[in-house]
Amino acid sequence: MVRFARNSLILAGIAIIPFAQSAQAEPHRYELDPEHTTIAFMVDHLGYADTLGVFLEFEGSFTYDMDTQKLSDLKVTVQTASVESFNEARDNHVLNKDFLDVANHPVMTFTANGGTPADDTSGVVEGELTLLGKTQPLKLDVTLNKAAKYPFGHGRFTLGISAQGVVKRSDFGMTYAVENGFVGDDVQVIIETEAWRVD
Repeated sequence: MVRFARNSLILAGIAIIPFAQSAQAEPHRYELDPEHTTIAFMVDHLGYADTLGVFLEFEGSFTYDMDTQKLSDLKVTVQTASVESFNEARDNHVLNKDFLDVANHPVMTFTANGGTPADDTSGVVEGELTLLGKTQPLKLDVTLNKAAKYPFGHGRFTLGISAQGVVKRSDFGMTYAVENGFVGDDVQVIIETEAWRVD
């Protein structure tokens, strides 16, 4: 489990599973690299443009077998108070009861046990997102960009992963500004991560 760095966003947190085949024939545990992970979200504002935000603190890990493409024990925990939308007044609003209600719900989690490969490098992970005390299904389209030993630094075997999904705010009781269309109901989740092997 790791802490998300500021220079690294939507979740879930969470969620991030590769699909690939390899000569490695056993499952391994992976953790999200705090320096090379972004969990972001985008949501429509008044129909003019999408607003971008990120979450700056989270932990995430999973077990994956590259030979069988079997995923298990995926869990990403996001600290909701770490939201950053690059505008102080907006961030203060997002923290309150209209949106994330961080005083009463300091974390959101994404969990999954399994995925459906489409081919060697892409597939779908269907899990559950818990936010504002409610748990709803969340589907992520996932692409494995690269799987190799890191060329410098930590030198661990690393998976490069991209994932995207959509969260409907109203499913979690977050209905502020939905009816009048000021803030979109659908929130795009965008995840870019490097996950290093820990066993």
